[in-house]
Amino acid sequence: MEVRVDGKVALVTGGSRGIGKAVAARLAGAGAAVMLSARTPDALEAAAAEIGAGGAEIGVFPANAGDPEAAEAAVAATLERFGRLDVLVNNAATNPYFGPTVDIDRPRAEKTLSVNLEGVLAWTQCAWRMAMSGGGGAVVNMASVGGLSVDPGIGWYNVTKAALIHLTRQLAYELGPAVRVNAVAPGLVRTDFARALWERAGDAVAARLPLRRIGDPDDVAKVVLFLASDAAAWMTGATVVVDGGAMALPSGGI
Repeated sequence: MEVRVDGKVALVTGGSRGIGKAVAARLAGAGAAVMLSARTPDALEAAAAEIGAGGAEIGVFPANAGDPEAAEAAVAATLERFGRLDVLVNNAATNPYFGPTVDIDRPRAEKTLSVNLEGVLAWTQCAWRMAMSGGGGAVVNMASVGGLSVDPGIGWYNVTKAALIHLTRQLAYELGPAVRVNAVAPGLVRTDFARALWERAGDAVAARLPLRRIGDPDDVAKVVLFLASDAAAWMTGATVVVDGGAMALPSGGI
């Protein structure tokens, strides 16, 4: 089955690199017009040029995903440029701290929370109020297998992702039937964001996974495309794990 999103308009946060860029490319390749948002204008323009080389309509809007005013401005810019908004992909995330959760300082704890959870809520609120409450749509949140497990170094990041999984279910309940809200929970993926993890332990992780490799951004992007499309019309409140089988390992994890 070929999954298409022809005629739809998508807004992707954290869209200049990694999973966000792969998601935008998949959506554009399947027929959507895409607004890319991230903090760095030069990186956004480069990603837009690359994705749009095949003829897709691509816009850019620099924004901090943790800023509610930026969220409103980005949604407004999407509506002005494309006339509608059908798909919101809350992909942007941050993790400024590595170490025991009990030792995290308040500024870094608050920054992680503001982007990974409060930011998702703000962007979804704007999409709902300004477009989707009347026209319907789909929201896809980027969670993590970390939200389903325990890790000694990125515990607070995982706490925010666990909360995001619950927020996904809560919003699915509140925004249906007009809007479907689902999440994707990737495992270890070869991105700049996760470089410290896969460069240090990627080979060892891959050797234990049932599929014997860590992920590529497009592995996740294909699942996001499915959830954004009408092929997932009877799915909402779900969290789809895309991890090469990590969660299927015996107790003790990877």
